[in-house]
Amino acid sequence: MPANPMPAAEVAVSADLVRRLLADQHPDLARLPVTFLANGWDNAMFRVGDELAARVPRRELGAKILVHEQRWLPQLAPALPLQIPYPERMGLPALGYPWPWSIVPYIRGVPACDTDTLDPGPAAAALGGFLAALHVPAAADAPLNPFRGRPLRDRAENFDANMRLVSGQVDADAADRVWSAALAAPGHVGPGVWVHGDLHPANIVTRDGRISGVIDFGDITSGDPAVDLAVAWMLLPAAWHEAFRDAYAVGRGSDEALWTRAKGWALYLALVFLAYSADNPRLLGVGRRTVAAVLG
Repeated sequence: MPANPMPAAEVAVSADLVRRLLADQHPDLARLPVTFLANGWDNAMFRVGDELAARVPRRELGAKILVHEQRWLPQLAPALPLQIPYPERMGLPALGYPWPWSIVPYIRGVPACDTDTLDPGPAAAALGGFLAALHVPAAADAPLNPFRGRPLRDRAENFDANMRLVSGQVDADAADRVWSAALAAPGHVGPGVWVHGDLHPANIVTRDGRISGVIDFGDITSGDPAVDLAVAWMLLPAAWHEAFRDAYAVGRGSDEALWTRAKGWALYLALVFLAYSADNPRLLGVGRRTVAAVLG
C-alpha cells in the first residue's frame, strides 16, 4: 500500500459554508443548489446551480496559488481551444473562512481517469493542440512555481525519497534508466512558456468520448513545457503518442530532448501519486497506470 494519504484539509470546507459565502458575497446566486463535486490536495469543488462551480481552498497553499488562477486565466482563456475554468467572480475571506475563493464556469463531463470511453485519436489531437496554444512565452511577471516547470534535477531528492516510499511497487532498475535519461537530456532553452503544471487525467474533463475541458490551473507557472507533455504517458495509449506529438509540434519542429524530459516528468509525478494517495483511489490509479506506461 502507498505510504501516505493526501495532505489533510487545514480548514473544513462544506456545501453549507459555500451557501453562506454566496449569500454573504454573491446574493444573486444564494438560491442556487450547491453540491459537492470533489477535492484534490489543495481545493474543494462544489457545483452551484447548472452553470457554475465554486473553487474553495482547503489548505493555505491552495489559497496562495488560487490567486494565480484569478489573475491569469481570464487572459489566457480566449486563446485556448478547450474550455478552462477561468474565474467569473471572486470571493473574499468571510464568516470565519480565511482565504479567497472563486466562482468558475461548470465544465460538463467526467474526469478522463473515470471513463473508459475516451476516443484516443481525437483526444491526442485535442490535447496536443491545446498545449501548443498554451505553451507560448509567458509574461515577465508570471508566477514562479518551485515544484513544476523547473529543471528535473531540482526534483532528484524528492524522486529518491518517493522511490523509497513505494519500494516493491516499482521496478527500480527500469525507473532508474528512465530517470537517468531524463536528467541527462539537454534542458529547456529560451524563455519560459506558460505551463499548466498539474496536467493529469483527473484534471482533464471528457464528454461523449471527447475532451471537453482542462481544469485546476493552480500550479500555472512559467517554465519547461515538458511537465505538461508528461500527460501523453498518463492518458494516451502508446499507439497514439505520435499523433499527440504531431498535433503539438505544428510550427515547432521536433525536440527529442523535450520528450525525454517529459517521460521523466511522467515517472516523477506517478511516484508522487503512488506515495501520497492512499486515500484517493482516483489518483492512486493514475499513478499505477502511468508507471506501467512509462516502464512498459
